[in-house]
Amino acid sequence: MPTQEEIKMSQQPSVILATASYDHTIRFWEAKSGRCYRTIQYPDSQVNRLEITPDKRFLAAAGNPHIRLFDVNSNSPQPVMSYDSHTNNVMAVGFQCDGNWMYSGSEDGTVKIWDLRAPGCQREYESRAAVNTVVLHPNQTELISGDQNGNIRVWDLTANSCSCELVPEVDTAVRSLTVMWDGSLVVAANNHGTCYVWRLLRGTQTMTNFEPLHKLQAHKGYILKCLLSPEFCEPHRYLATASSDHTVKIWNVDGFTLEKTLVGHQRWVWDCVFSVDGAYLITASSDTTARLWSMSSGEDIRVYQGHHKATICCALHDGAEPSSS
Repeated sequence: MPTQEEIKMSQQPSVILATASYDHTIRFWEAKSGRCYRTIQYPDSQVNRLEITPDKRFLAAAGNPHIRLFDVNSNSPQPVMSYDSHTNNVMAVGFQCDGNWMYSGSEDGTVKIWDLRAPGCQREYESRAAVNTVVLHPNQTELISGDQNGNIRVWDLTANSCSCELVPEVDTAVRSLTVMWDGSLVVAANNHGTCYVWRLLRGTQTMTNFEPLHKLQAHKGYILKCLLSPEFCEPHRYLATASSDHTVKIWNVDGFTLEKTLVGHQRWVWDCVFSVDGAYLITASSDTTARLWSMSSGEDIRVYQGHHKATICCALHDGAEPSSS
């Protein structure tokens, strides 16, 4: 006879899709049907960012000023862990590829690293301006942050210091950063609707060098999120840009030509995430909905309705879990 735990795991959806809204809830959805199967109340603050751990077991919700970790497979409304040393909105959160540690960036001007197996913050880096976005380089040894003053900084986790600083546009907030899965490109999107693209080159040292490649005037409004397509999308390489102009644009990275404009949201589009094979994109908007788009047709094929206020972030994990080494 299977145990209750085994039964529960077999019922667990293989695709985990979550959204969070200014209505102070986090919702889990059946991606195919659009049915919401679980709602978590989050009364303490809005949720700025959601991220699912590589093993699909936990959902991190970045709020103000804490990060809470929820069990994906449980119905408990309570978080299993709270991370509490930021002093302002946490705007970025993510995990190392094996899920051993978590990183975060906050409007308190710091980037922090948390060991998931131990309480408290393990490391802290000072950006001296509100941090809007942080990404982990695929080499797992460098964090790249973007802040409100327009600074991009590379934090070398091995040397424990800032190894590189860039200011693409002075006093223009860097809203979102994304790195190609193979570490070859980095894109920064700002409040002027511009994307700056650099090639990432490994110098003679271990340090990453940024070589300017392209400047893309993608939108007239703010770009709230930029995202490069995942590995299994190859040989096609895309950049998605989500904007305050209510659209998401899909750019072909080969020449940065516009492939498609996704039209359907009625208000600002705050967040987007690709499916593991790059065939679909999920978006979150101030119009209270999240949408599932087909990348081949550019049409929205599912609308996730249930939030009562702006839906500002989404997280998706539809890939295989990493094999335990």
